[in-house]
Amino acid sequence: MKAGGLIALVGRILNLSLRFVTIPLLSKMCSDKTGGINDGLPSVLAPIFGADQTDPGRDPYENIDNIPHQSYPKSEPSMGQNASYSFTSNTDLQMDCALDLMRRLPPQQIEKNLSDLIDIVPSLCEDLLSSVDQPLKIARDKESGKDYLLCDYNRDGDSYRSPWSNSYDPPLEDGSMPSERLRKLEIDANYAFDRYRDMYFDGGVSSVYLWDLDHGFAGVILIKKAGDGSKNIRGCWDSIHVVEVQEKSSGRNAHYKLTSTTMLWLQTNKMSSGTMNLGGSLTRQTEQDASVSESSPHIANIGRLVEDMENKIRNTLNDIYFGKTKDILNGLRSIQPLSEKQAQNALKEDIVNALQKRQAKNDN
Repeated sequence: MKAGGLIALVGRILNLSLRFVTIPLLSKMCSDKTGGINDGLPSVLAPIFGADQTDPGRDPYENIDNIPHQSYPKSEPSMGQNASYSFTSNTDLQMDCALDLMRRLPPQQIEKNLSDLIDIVPSLCEDLLSSVDQPLKIARDKESGKDYLLCDYNRDGDSYRSPWSNSYDPPLEDGSMPSERLRKLEIDANYAFDRYRDMYFDGGVSSVYLWDLDHGFAGVILIKKAGDGSKNIRGCWDSIHVVEVQEKSSGRNAHYKLTSTTMLWLQTNKMSSGTMNLGGSLTRQTEQDASVSESSPHIANIGRLVEDMENKIRNTLNDIYFGKTKDILNGLRSIQPLSEKQAQNALKEDIVNALQKRQAKNDN
């Protein structure tokens, strides 16, 4: 075979590989919102699947070599045309696909995957960093000697504020600070959730940060519990609860809006079961009106919301990840030895054959 023919053959094989790998992946990432392939695809892929894919026998990849280079039409409808165009910017589409991809990747590798995405699409750097929750990091307050958690909510530049000493590390002179009233509430909230964390998680680190709003305040409650690796089991629980409090003019009622994200991953490495990775994340939101008084202050109202939300998320994670995994393993493995199973099947066949012979004898 000549060199030119060999190159053409290799190119054809690569072209076919791209048809069955790249296009299905893009179509899956772009179709979740609408539930259909055509509605969710960018117009650059529309010629592949067609405007109305009604012929099941049609090859969806027959026009792959004729894809236009322009993704979106630039011409406007002429005067008198009853036509309308719905435009979706390429940046929005890329952002949706990136967020959808991050939801499907292991939570213990979020930082690496996020860095890789930013390298691929640098223009999405700011949007991705502000939209994707990352595993919490731990730092130690030099003044109090206590650990605290780092996140975007206690960050100012390259410095992070400690909830225990209310100082930035590295030191920052003009860093943002909560008001005096809110700082007192922040101190009480940190002690309250420190006890909550110790009771529910039996260890770990928690931090609470508050900041002022025009008609109230907002805050974030962070909890991190990492496994110690004992019994060949590693894992981590990261929960981020962002709460917005809108205080009514009377001062006796408030509206609470809570957005909670929990990231959980587990890894086992045992001789009996081998290596298994299990992980995922959930985001839930709730709103509630509650009265504010000495017997039911903001901390108590927020604490009840966080406690209820974490219990719901914990139950959901248990049902989805652990329950489904257990069902799959039960279907793959059997406690009963194979020899006993084969003996039972043989006995069933003997009984069926005996009944069939008896029935045939009675018929004769």
